[in-house]
Amino acid sequence: MGVSLTRAAQWTPASSGTGKLESTPMNESLLKEILRFVEQFGSQHPQEAEHVFEEPLRWSTTLEASDFKTDYDISDADVQSHEKDSEGRPLLQLSPPTVYVRSFSQLSKLVHLADDKNLEEVRACLEGKHDDHRMRLNLICILSSPATIRLDPTAVKTEVELLKRFCSEGEKRLLKLVRYTSDYEFSNGCHAPPWRQARGEICYLVIEPCDTETLYITCSTAGVFLNGGEEEESGYERTSDTYKDLVTLLKSRSPHFAENANKQVQWNTGRCNHRQHIKTSLFVALNFCSPSKDVWVLKCLNALLSAFCLCSKTPAGAAPVDAFSESSSESEEEEEQPERRPESNTDLPSEYWQIQKLVKYLKGGDQTATVLTLCAMMDFNLMQETCQLAIRDVGGLEVLINLLDTDEVKCKIGSLKILRKISHNVQIRRAIVDMGGLQSIVKILDSPVKDLKALAAETVANVARFRRARRTVRQYGGIKKLVKLLHCVPNLASLTANQAKDVEVARCGALALWSCSKSTKNKGAIRKAGGVPLLGRLLKSPHENMLIPVVGTLQECASEESYRIAIQNEGMIKDLVKNLSSDNDELQMHCASAIFKCAQDKQTRDLVREYKGLQPLVSLLSKANNKQLLAAATGAIWKCSISMENVAKFQEYKALETLVRLLTNQPEEVLVNVVGALGEFAQIPANKATIRKCGGIKSLVDLLTGTNQALLVNVTKAVGACATDKDNMAIIDQLDGVRLVWSLLKNPSADVQSSAAWALCPCIQNAKDAGEMVRSLVGGLELIVNLLKSTNNEVLASICAAIAKIAKDKENLAVLTDHGVVPLLAKLTNTTDDRLRRHLAEAIGHCCIWGSNRASFGDAGAVAPLVRYLKSKDKAVHQSTAMALYQLSKDPNNCITMHGKGVVKPLIHIMGSDDETLQEAAAGCVRNIRLLALANRKAQLFY
Repeated sequence: MGVSLTRAAQWTPASSGTGKLESTPMNESLLKEILRFVEQFGSQHPQEAEHVFEEPLRWSTTLEASDFKTDYDISDADVQSHEKDSEGRPLLQLSPPTVYVRSFSQLSKLVHLADDKNLEEVRACLEGKHDDHRMRLNLICILSSPATIRLDPTAVKTEVELLKRFCSEGEKRLLKLVRYTSDYEFSNGCHAPPWRQARGEICYLVIEPCDTETLYITCSTAGVFLNGGEEEESGYERTSDTYKDLVTLLKSRSPHFAENANKQVQWNTGRCNHRQHIKTSLFVALNFCSPSKDVWVLKCLNALLSAFCLCSKTPAGAAPVDAFSESSSESEEEEEQPERRPESNTDLPSEYWQIQKLVKYLKGGDQTATVLTLCAMMDFNLMQETCQLAIRDVGGLEVLINLLDTDEVKCKIGSLKILRKISHNVQIRRAIVDMGGLQSIVKILDSPVKDLKALAAETVANVARFRRARRTVRQYGGIKKLVKLLHCVPNLASLTANQAKDVEVARCGALALWSCSKSTKNKGAIRKAGGVPLLGRLLKSPHENMLIPVVGTLQECASEESYRIAIQNEGMIKDLVKNLSSDNDELQMHCASAIFKCAQDKQTRDLVREYKGLQPLVSLLSKANNKQLLAAATGAIWKCSISMENVAKFQEYKALETLVRLLTNQPEEVLVNVVGALGEFAQIPANKATIRKCGGIKSLVDLLTGTNQALLVNVTKAVGACATDKDNMAIIDQLDGVRLVWSLLKNPSADVQSSAAWALCPCIQNAKDAGEMVRSLVGGLELIVNLLKSTNNEVLASICAAIAKIAKDKENLAVLTDHGVVPLLAKLTNTTDDRLRRHLAEAIGHCCIWGSNRASFGDAGAVAPLVRYLKSKDKAVHQSTAMALYQLSKDPNNCITMHGKGVVKPLIHIMGSDDETLQEAAAGCVRNIRLLALANRKAQLFY
């Protein structure tokens, strides 16, 4: 960050009120930093992103109306955002070629839409005519303004401990008491109970100032505020403004604290506000200082930068905020780690000082001295953190990176050998990217010298372990270059020295692609560059050191459907299955993981069985101590067991009994897969009994109390599948499993809600006294009815299915009716989703049995939409709809509506169905309509 901020923006002379950014490396780097910030601002600071600018940013854009998708009104070439300001003006407006943007949220969306042209848009925005300097200052200040402070448990704990130091007796006493209302600390550092943590609350404090009443304080991620006290639930409610930290709150409430705090301690509780202020100053300085004033500009920037570096250290345990980290779809697997530095220079080992001396020689020597110095540096243990940081601390990284741009091959090789090792360090690899070193390394991938290419690729593999680095590799053409490295002849029995070098280059290229493939965009770039068939060739290599990075890359990429199809078409499943029998645990793990992802497709599942891969997968379950391998193997078994032919094979290998034993004392990642597999196994009746006999029902019910949403989805599915067996259902009921499943309807995840509702259907159907069981769940029926207000079709379908089961009991149907089930079901009838239609019609049919519900459905407008369901191509929809229409036709007004909507003709057609139940329902409905018509005719004749 600091390196980027020292690069002053360079402008061409202003001719018409605005200047242009020169095409210099400095400007390009600064533009990329700003782009990264803009891209992530909307997700990192959503509230600030909605702030409306006083005046819009405007510039000539390359975007056209066709580039905008949803959330925009498009009229010919003009575009307006749905979002508007308080005066009704759109927050984004395109009137080609000019675009007007009034919020950071829209600016962030625009650069994402621009895709590969995003840098061009940022440049045009900065060069745009924004009322001269004033508007440009507004933009730069926005870019550099401090974001809303988000507290975390570590920051709060640090501040509380600091405040406790000032509760001693005497003149310097600032506070009487500081304590938590609960001393219990959860594993995440919070003291608040879990249901309050869900609201962002961290802990509750009691603080007694010296000069005012006791303060009851809530600390949350959004800040700190006073609450109602300790006694009642209402004590959680906020009773004051929200402050950024405890010190600010205390200063506002206690004059004694405010007067004496600054005298006694230099407070630093606010997540680097000083750092943000200096960042702002740097941006403004860079924007307003012209290149002609280089001397004083550099002096100013150096002073600011020195201050910036001094205030950049974060509190222990807190991760520094990188405002310019890459915005990407993949998760950040690498956490920024605080440096562990000795307390004094005397604690540093001698190697630290020796390496620093060598770096000094490296800076000032000729070519021969440089090569000798590099060799001397390689004699040290460069995997040791002390040696790595010694190189960085004295400016050695800059020298090593500069050597990459020389014409001396030996110097490049020496530099890369060192960078390859020290880049295992988190701080080092981030520094390499900050200094622009990754671009130089990517250039070397085109070198004709094979040793250089291999070293460069392996260094890329180390550096590209975080998002910004992966993006840099792609933006500088690194993906194509790495794919080219895969060309070799890996399968020959014996290799010449030259061929062996080609194989090593390919191995290093695969390593680098493995790191880069954690980015969704990089996966696409690898495929477009022709990487898939080359990886397929390398997959046939007899060498494990080649296979591991190749399979690692494939299993990362297999999360994309296009890759799964390509892996299948290129015949790679056979090789993946073959390597499941390797003696190398890591290779087995990556192969199983690749199968796990690919086996979502039926053809892949069939191929795994055809190539005899099911037994090796079951054999891997014996390696229960290797949790990563176990997770991959159970995942592959889960997905393969979606095909019942595979389940039959798994039964031969006694996989079910082993899986049940894995239901306890395993990591959640393993449990998700094991339970997922059991849910598929339980589709076969005999397996339900086996699960029960092995004690699996109790283990499954125990898992219903967890919090992992993926696990809860699979557990409820497995419990529901087991509940179709009445003996299993008796155990589930005895263990209070139905209540636990029902409680999951309150889970915030729609997937968990729907899975729980589907599980309740067989539980209700197979319970000994289903009606009484449902009535015993206090508030359960009201909860079910309220979920009909969901916007998720899967939730709605599952809830309708559950209501159809519940409504078979008249007492429960009466309660459902009292809770307003009829109008809510009627409101859903205009859906076009066949899965929802089927279960909705079934629910309506069963709810018609009670009181005046038939007439109520008609009054609520449910009848006419149901008639349209008969045009569906889904026969299951026809069956449930015919049943519902039959029940509704017992009300005369509904018959009139049906007849008017032309229901008779499709019902007569359905009467020819082979399904007797469907025949009877259709015939009964037609009969009721006909009887009403006859009665009406008689009445007309009579009068």
